[in-house]
Amino acid sequence: MVYVRAKTVKGDKYLYLVKSKWDSKKNTSRQEIIKYLGKASLVKLNDVPEDYRKDPKILSFLTTHSGENVEKNQKLIDKVKKELFNALTKGDLDRCLDIFESFEKTNTLNVFYDSILKPVMYKIGDLWESNELSVATEHVSSNIAKELVSIITERNSVIKKKDKILVCTPSGEEHNLGCNVIQSFLQSKGYHVYNISPSAPTESVLSFISDKKPHAVFVSITLEDNIKSGQRLVSKINSQYKVPVLVGGQAVEGKDYKFDGEIIQNQPLEKIPRIIKQAMK
Repeated sequence: MVYVRAKTVKGDKYLYLVKSKWDSKKNTSRQEIIKYLGKASLVKLNDVPEDYRKDPKILSFLTTHSGENVEKNQKLIDKVKKELFNALTKGDLDRCLDIFESFEKTNTLNVFYDSILKPVMYKIGDLWESNELSVATEHVSSNIAKELVSIITERNSVIKKKDKILVCTPSGEEHNLGCNVIQSFLQSKGYHVYNISPSAPTESVLSFISDKKPHAVFVSITLEDNIKSGQRLVSKINSQYKVPVLVGGQAVEGKDYKFDGEIIQNQPLEKIPRIIKQAMK
């Protein structure tokens, strides 16, 4: 596996292109430097050996750490957000797919979800709440967004090799776009995802856990009205099963609600696999 590693020296970041190799004797992996790329703020894509320039992980890292690429990519993100907002509010699924496919050529799936779709849907929700967007337009936008994620999920899912993950919402929570995004991203990473959202009764969730024995459970809560229902669901899961429970969603971001499970706030999708791994230890 090849990726970019950052090393901080006296406040400045320096980038290295490295390869991870398995050492069978020591039963561990070790890093082998392919090329020193230079100071992060000065690194360009052309500094990466040609064989690795189209690697999505390397592209994603450079857009996050390289000064020139960050500025260039941010302009692209701002442009794409406007385009997607217009396409969603017009109910134009084909245009949404064109926007995603064009963006995906230079960026990764998690960047599209975190930096494009999420803020656009938050904007649509805010405009609806302030009566600047009609209920009908909000519903059309949400339905098109779900169709878009469904198509992306089907296209990007890989052979299931990793752990089983259950994604659900508490009883009463009818919003599940966040669950669909989590499913889409994790399936692209090879996880076996069971998405039983929205609003499965608590007993059904518990029965499903007993039957499928997932390695971790995600509970997504969009509306604050469903916080108590979510707290009860997490407590019942923990009282009956030894499975890590992760709680996220718009309702818990920036809030101080208490749950028996681990709360995920403002975490980019790319960190979710690591959070799952740590929770399962």
